[in-house]
Amino acid sequence: MPLIKRCIAEFFGTFWLVLGGCGSAVLAATFTSEGATIADNTQFPLGIGLVGVSLAFGLTVLTMAYAVGHISGGHFNPAVSFGLWAGKRFPAGDLLPYIVSQVLGAIVAGGAIYLIASGKAGFELAGSNPLATNGFGDHSPGGYGLFACLLTEVLLTFFFLTVILGVTDDRAPKGFAPVSIGMCLTLIHLISIPVTNTSVNPARSTGVAIFAGAELFSQVWLFWVAPIVGALLAGFVYNAVFADDDRRVGEREELVRESMKP
Repeated sequence: MPLIKRCIAEFFGTFWLVLGGCGSAVLAATFTSEGATIADNTQFPLGIGLVGVSLAFGLTVLTMAYAVGHISGGHFNPAVSFGLWAGKRFPAGDLLPYIVSQVLGAIVAGGAIYLIASGKAGFELAGSNPLATNGFGDHSPGGYGLFACLLTEVLLTFFFLTVILGVTDDRAPKGFAPVSIGMCLTLIHLISIPVTNTSVNPARSTGVAIFAGAELFSQVWLFWVAPIVGALLAGFVYNAVFADDDRRVGEREELVRESMKP
């Protein structure tokens, strides 16, 4: 598959992940209807909450992995690209084009969320995590410090990549990889939204922070460093402990794309 087509697939996949995941957090997580009441005449909440946002992130990856995963491998995340490279499933020469495509997709999606959200009267970038940004300290939803947030992102990205590498292994059952990956991302969000608002994806963090102001953007470095470290560790560990050493990088990259097919 030509690199340009794979990069376009990564752009669309990452756009959908940020629009669906961060968009659900911004637009639907705490939504209430002023006209809807229950018996005691209090406002009836319609928001999807943390569980709904977690599911939204998982569903974005699941749906796009089936839609374009057979074209690009369905990374939609610079950390995933680094982890697959470390696991000898992805060529180093394709890292930069993939990451640029992912970040651009995330930024365009972040801009779309900002435009939609700002269409409501009284909109302002308020609170500790406007536009579903990630953060630590004062910008951690639960007030967690730098080290706790760093450790959370490293550990969860490590296991995210371990799952990805495992379910896309040629020895794993075929056709179920997107389901496993999507459910894993859902679980990750259920664990860590209170800690960092959940990143495990540098593009996702960058795409919304760029519209949220300098203070939020100044914390994005953590959400590049920690997910990439976790992903590299997972790639090296999986390749050292579990990998089939008879496969070349090109063959493994093709197997990743094949495993994404229904």
